[in-house]
Amino acid sequence: MAELATTRLSSKGQVVIPEDVRQRLGLKPGVQFVVVGEGDVVILKTISPPSMKDFDGLVSKIRSQARRAGVKPVDVAAAVKKVRAK
Repeated sequence: MAELATTRLSSKGQVVIPEDVRQRLGLKPGVQFVVVGEGDVVILKTISPPSMKDFDGLVSKIRSQARRAGVKPVDVAAAVKKVRAK
């Protein structure tokens, strides 16, 4: 089990992740996190983009589901235009 480390919440709501934890996890400046809070627990989960292979697989799956649902490219374009107009 990893050693425990402590940190503090600043008046601006910032938390410093201790250097040894950053190094162990390979965290670099600019990395983004999803933050989940429940009771007295706060969880930070790094957000990482999928690989191109995984992304292509997701796109293929979505296209297949859209075809089965009867969604056409013109429907998608209209939905995008409607959202961008807001």
